[in-house]
Amino acid sequence: MHPKRASANPDAVARTLPPRFLLVLTAALALGGSASAHAQRVIGGPTAWAETERGGIRGVTIGPIESSQQPGRGYGTPYSAALLDHLVEMGVTWVSLTPFGRIWSLSSTDIQMDFEAPYEDNRVAVRRMITQARERGIRVLVIPHLWVETGGWRGELDPGSAEGWTAYQASYRDFLLRWARDAADAGADALSLGVECKSWSGRFPRFWTELIRDVRAVFPGLLTYSANWDEVEDVLFWDQLDFIGINAFYPLADENGASDEQYLSGALGRARDVAALAEAIQRPVLFVEVGYTTRADAAVQPWLWPDDMEGVVIDEREQARALEATFRAFLGERWFAGFFVWRYYASLDDVSQEARWGFSPHTKLAETVLRDAFAAPWAADPSPFVFERTPVSWLDPLFPDELSR
Repeated sequence: MHPKRASANPDAVARTLPPRFLLVLTAALALGGSASAHAQRVIGGPTAWAETERGGIRGVTIGPIESSQQPGRGYGTPYSAALLDHLVEMGVTWVSLTPFGRIWSLSSTDIQMDFEAPYEDNRVAVRRMITQARERGIRVLVIPHLWVETGGWRGELDPGSAEGWTAYQASYRDFLLRWARDAADAGADALSLGVECKSWSGRFPRFWTELIRDVRAVFPGLLTYSANWDEVEDVLFWDQLDFIGINAFYPLADENGASDEQYLSGALGRARDVAALAEAIQRPVLFVEVGYTTRADAAVQPWLWPDDMEGVVIDEREQARALEATFRAFLGERWFAGFFVWRYYASLDDVSQEARWGFSPHTKLAETVLRDAFAAPWAADPSPFVFERTPVSWLDPLFPDELSR
């Protein structure tokens, strides 16, 4: 990261969100030791995490090896131990783990606990992975995910009737509580209530309130929820959690061929919007996922997966500059707790999960950007933070010469 960084100025943000959230005084857990030893939560608002002086969350999402053809290379193996050593050397302080359940279709109501292996095997693997991380001083967020067997995005799930929703929610509650208990027993520090439940995170307030109550009864650590970036303002229950959690695959420009300055301007606009949300809800913000693929114009429509595209142009610089623009816009804000980049895999050099143009930053220019970001001082860090709010038009190029070639 360069010494000059630009940021959204929260003092200039118009606070226009409707007062439709119940503001309850909760904030971040003061961490230290295993999660099972802590049930305290610190009272505060958008800067509550910074005020704990635990430091910005410098995170990486670690995907499991989702292939039965590669036994012994997933969570809790010598391969994942080597990955964690690499991440420690990069400056990572947190990792997120993504155990999966599976559902047949977007209209199904029954979540199965097994995913490419029996549930008990996956449970043991996650526990071992958490132990490996904590042995290295890395804290852990557990994010139970859902895989739709017949395709489609989990954010469009719809059982189709009141009875269907009741059945689905009962199954979802069982799924989440089992992983919440497992995460607590293994010593995880934080848990996400779900991922991209866009079709129902703005509905069923009683269900969500009771679910959060039940989760807190078995998991004493920090709680968040992984909202899709275009879902976040509709979520009903942020006031009951410790972080506003965002899967931050934000588009940074409207048209292909955008300049560095246009990407940064787009990221600054997103930061202004998120600052308003943090102020309205009185919660710190965590990017539970943030990333861009390694292809041309990746930050114009980040949700497009290259495997479904024709004529994909691999472009490492595109991935790197989209991430750097995002970091410049957000890391200077005290309401911004940190991020988890999407994503590395449990076996560091595994290439079976995605093509070269995928999200993984490993061995790419983006990995240099990550190292610089992890090494830089953040506003959420406890040490004094000197932040120069340089106008966009005066910025240095996003990359040194060697990265621009």
